[in-house]
Amino acid sequence: MKTDRIFMGLMLGLAATTLALAHGPDGDHQDAPAGVPTQAGGARLEAQSELFELVARLEPAQFSMLIDRYASNEPLLQAAVELESGGVKAKAQFHADSGAYSVADPALLKLLATPGEHPLLITIVAGDESDLLDGVLRTAAAGATELDHDTLYGHSKSWLPTWAGWLAGAAVTLALLLGLLWRRKAKQLAKFAGEQA
Repeated sequence: MKTDRIFMGLMLGLAATTLALAHGPDGDHQDAPAGVPTQAGGARLEAQSELFELVARLEPAQFSMLIDRYASNEPLLQAAVELESGGVKAKAQFHADSGAYSVADPALLKLLATPGEHPLLITIVAGDESDLLDGVLRTAAAGATELDHDTLYGHSKSWLPTWAGWLAGAAVTLALLLGLLWRRKAKQLAKFAGEQA
């Protein structure tokens, strides 16, 4: 019975380790880190404070943002939002139909579209509440390829790809499960042999 518990503990620990292979220390998904281009669009930015949280994306014609209240996850509507990066400031426009904010200032968009890291300061004023959010938008060069992988993801390509880690974890989990089943079967056979003697 004690051996069975040890095997179960090992299996649960391995499963947790396997899940961790796809996430960083803060729970960020390693395949799509914030601030780098994704298949769905341009560079992304996530920022939060005690009052608000923000998810933003750089698009060809605008920098779009969704802002929520941190405590309740309630969308923040009709707030005054201003962005600043590299000495360039621009006010965001609120879109009631989508609940999103967007900045279409040509100077700011040109700056953010330049490959590299762009520190952003976002000022939010909603009634009596005001806060500052900050983050770094990482913009890749157009047509970025595998050569940019190390720069964008912040780790060496010598690490196993996520799918390989999943396969390795699944294989070890299966081996442990088969070992547990074999032990139980061996105990049953030994018990049966004892009864027959």
